[in-house]
Amino acid sequence: MDTQHLIDTLIDNSRPVQRLPRPWVRCALWLAIAVPYLALIVVMMSPRPDLATKFAESRFLIEQLAALATAVTAAIAAFAATVPGYNRKVLLLPVIPLAVWLGVLGQGCISTWLHLGSAGLSLQSDWICLPAIALAGAVPAIAMVVMLRRGAPMMPYLTVALGALASAGLGNFALRLFHAQDASLMVLVWQFGSVFLLAASATYAGPYLLNWRSVVTNRSV
Repeated sequence: MDTQHLIDTLIDNSRPVQRLPRPWVRCALWLAIAVPYLALIVVMMSPRPDLATKFAESRFLIEQLAALATAVTAAIAAFAATVPGYNRKVLLLPVIPLAVWLGVLGQGCISTWLHLGSAGLSLQSDWICLPAIALAGAVPAIAMVVMLRRGAPMMPYLTVALGALASAGLGNFALRLFHAQDASLMVLVWQFGSVFLLAASATYAGPYLLNWRSVVTNRSV
């Protein structure tokens, strides 16, 4: 095939590509979709009766803020990961809030152990956490995948892991508003553990959810 003819054909068939908004703008749009759904879930499940009292507790407030910050920063990092040439340092954004979240839960476990001894670290079943977080994070996860598929799938495993962490983190944030379980060890194992499990499991779906075929499909969007 003549090279010049090929170039002319590509030029004639090319379509303008719309630049993706900045990652933080896409995150704001994602939150605009996710927050009303989460609010509906909390209302349907009935907010915990002691919610006002819990927000007056510094540990609960810091834990919730850390979970929310983890979700937001993970979402920004996920959107940044689909933009070629974007500063990869952004991918480290969730590290600090995630460490704070885990640290608050760990400190709660230590405090309980010091006050109650081994009896304070008894672990009971709380299987509702995993499906509840998955349900609360379902719409945020779907919206996240749709939005990520409009970018370049350069790091599909990491991108999906960050997106799943963001969605599960939001789901856990909502869960704490209607599920009255405050024992630090229980929250650490069943709730934080569910977030970790969901994010880790979703990672393996990265190449299936994000690939170059999806870029071609969404090229005109």
